[in-house]
Amino acid sequence: MILLLAWTLLTASLWRSGSSQILREEPTSVRYPALNSNENIECDCVDSYCDLVYWFRSNVNTGKVEYLGKCNNADRVTYGDVDEARFKIQKRGSMSFVLRITGVTEADAGIYSCILKDKSQNDLWKPGVLLRPGVTPPPPTSPTKTKPKPSICRCSGKNPPLVCGSAILWPLVGLVAGLTLALICTLYYFSRLPKKCRHHFVKKRQMT
Repeated sequence: MILLLAWTLLTASLWRSGSSQILREEPTSVRYPALNSNENIECDCVDSYCDLVYWFRSNVNTGKVEYLGKCNNADRVTYGDVDEARFKIQKRGSMSFVLRITGVTEADAGIYSCILKDKSQNDLWKPGVLLRPGVTPPPPTSPTKTKPKPSICRCSGKNPPLVCGSAILWPLVGLVAGLTLALICTLYYFSRLPKKCRHHFVKKRQMT
């Protein structure tokens, strides 16, 4: 009778504060345990000292929130209307609680959420975990890699891009540099010839 009264008062306070909507939010993770396997759901108390934890299960089909039980910092557990042979609530370490389900069945499907309370009786809501026992998980989606498009230089128009100007300018610079080098080598060659050879070469070119 005392447990029923405490659960009624807790549920009423949750509905008055609007906190029950948090229990019905989409979970942040989905698990696909095999039937008859064991599943552990953790509830960690981060950056705070937690004195108590409440566990709930939300039926995804009916939308009803079921009270599973509670555990205090001294590892004292009180269960709701659950099979205590399969559902175990316990304290793990100094800042963590865990709900262990033994022999998972299809009837255990639902969103499992926990509520932590600190010494000041402030509530710390944790996101739920959706269990889908016996359901085949969807195949992992591999991110599609988009092939990089080849850079096409379009230099048509009145104002071609600067990169196009560079693509045309540098080959021209190389061609001019090559011609200049060839001309310098030719002049240097003729400057090194004796005068008779140069005169004979010029005279021969005039005769032809």
